Amino acid sequence: MNSLPDFIIIGAQRCGTTSLYNYLIEHPKIKPASQKELHFFDINFSKGIEWYKSQFEDNYITTEASPYYLFHPHCPQRIFDILPYVKIIILFRNPIDRAYSHYWHEIRLGAETLSFEKAIEEEPSRLKGEVDKIMNDEKYYSYNHQHFSYLSRGKYFEQVKNWYNFFKKSQILILNSEEFYSNPQKTMNLVYDFLDIPKSNSKKFKVFNEGHNPIMKKDTRKYLSDYFREYNEQLYDYIERKFVWK
Repeated sequence: MNSLPDFIIIGAQRCGTTSLYNYLIEHPKIKPASQKELHFFDINFSKGIEWYKSQFEDNYITTEASPYYLFHPHCPQRIFDILPYVKIIILFRNPIDRAYSHYWHEIRLGAETLSFEKAIEEEPSRLKGEVDKIMNDEKYYSYNHQHFSYLSRGKYFEQVKNWYNFFKKSQILILNSEEFYSNPQKTMNLVYDFLDIPKSNSKKFKVFNEGHNPIMKKDTRKYLSDYFREYNEQLYDYIERKFVWK
């Protein structure tokens, strides 16, 4: 019988999940899943639990990293029902930078054709009614919800609160992406402690899935700074921790 993951990296997208995952699977006690992003609890849930189990090896600490889990409205309940004691890791990046990186990721995928400014203007109409459709139909897949949620995914407070409704705070480790990249070993030590495994030191931390994007327009950044200010403050109050995001 195959095992189930001991911990899951659930997001956020474009916040360093690929780098964190690759650093973790270098640890001798951790075995990766068949691939980093299984998307079982969001997109592939209909494949069934046996399919999910088959993606992991027995007798090891196992993990996967699907950054859509954090944002997908069904995931907290689904994961709790199957893995009530799983440990969860979340990476949060300045939501302005996350949104812009997300946008250029979609450009590279060929999914986005609008300018960044037009895309965030159109986001409410693109996402209108999509969460209701997802919640009302277990099999419904929303392309727009996954791909065009540039600002919505940066409202971290709403998402964290949803996860805390199901899991104990002691089961969830929240990391700051900026701190992770500036001092990866320090962040990894926090993760090792959280997972209760021996620390592993690395001499080199390669950045995975890095995007090289044009500089954002100053007016756009100012607009987004104002837009996210209240959401960020809500997050800081809720998790009792403040990040240096400008």
